Amino acid sequence: MKRNAGGVPFPGCSWLRTVGVHLLGCGFLLLSPVPTRAAEYPTPKQADFVIHDFSFQTGEKLPELRMHFRTVGTPLRDARGVVTNAVLILHGTTGQGGNFIRAEFAGALFGPGQLLDATRYFIVLPDNLGHGQSSKPSDGLHAHFPQYGYRDMVAAQYRLLTEGLHITHLRLVMGTSMGGMHTWLWGGTHPEFMDALLPLASLPTQISGRNRAWRRMIIDAIRTDSEWQDGEYHQQPRGLRIAAEVLYFMASNPVLRQKEAPTRADADRMFDAAVDASLKALDANDVMYALAASRDYDPGPYLEKITAPLMAVNSADDLINPPELGILEREIKRVKHGRAALLPLSDQTRGHGSHTIAALWQDYLAELLRESAK
Repeated sequence: MKRNAGGVPFPGCSWLRTVGVHLLGCGFLLLSPVPTRAAEYPTPKQADFVIHDFSFQTGEKLPELRMHFRTVGTPLRDARGVVTNAVLILHGTTGQGGNFIRAEFAGALFGPGQLLDATRYFIVLPDNLGHGQSSKPSDGLHAHFPQYGYRDMVAAQYRLLTEGLHITHLRLVMGTSMGGMHTWLWGGTHPEFMDALLPLASLPTQISGRNRAWRRMIIDAIRTDSEWQDGEYHQQPRGLRIAAEVLYFMASNPVLRQKEAPTRADADRMFDAAVDASLKALDANDVMYALAASRDYDPGPYLEKITAPLMAVNSADDLINPPELGILEREIKRVKHGRAALLPLSDQTRGHGSHTIAALWQDYLAELLRESAK
């Protein structure tokens, strides 16, 4: 790989409402079939943690914020009762924690002897605020749901860990796409909380340029649609289809798309099938909120505060975070123990979606875990 380097159940938790394992999977933004587990690891458990009177940075409040999450493995505590083996993994925009329960991610990482062996680590996979089975606009408040941002999402993750799971330190924080951006924020706002950071498919700068433009395309397609009806629609507005089409366009790379659809008829058939499948699971308000949430993302002022070893991994064929911008190479120099790696285009990369294929970047994870071991 080419590298560009720079400078059991939870005892005593009466708040838990355990639910049956229901594994939903999706790739970046668009839903796709998810294989069953390829490696043997403990069955994921699911539960909810309710945060009462959650305050947003806008000043809005939610009387009850439900944080749904999955865990794999068992927490290990030292003599002081501190959990020593927790790993937080954060999903991408419009996704959920179940995205990672798939052969190319969990099947490559969570099994015996693998890097995040779930017999050794306690892995926490939240559905982030506004996503999955956590509190979100489509639950009933629609466009009256608080205008959450990425900092609110990280705050909810923090409270889930500290108040819900009684975790005060993490062996590793890692995330894909939006989750990668959250990882940067974790490093800057809670620098002593983790031993290592692995942001995937993300940049440590505010959403701007083309990255902001395609998000605005989605938001505007929904918000300016007369069928949206200020969020009180009874059927999904037509603007949601435009949103799904933009998401499809941004998710992969042109070489792969050409290989998958070498004729016009193939391209139309594949496009329609992918968009139609995603529309069955998307909600217009949820999508609009999820894309708008990046408004407050800007880890730049906090990069010098990151103290844990950090390895940022992007791919050369990522349409959302193109390497020609030079942002990652420039900003990583501000991170004391930070390095950056770029995955070259190959038959295995999937554009932005490369972040969920562990085989592409697990060598970097192995190196990070070795270097950050205490």
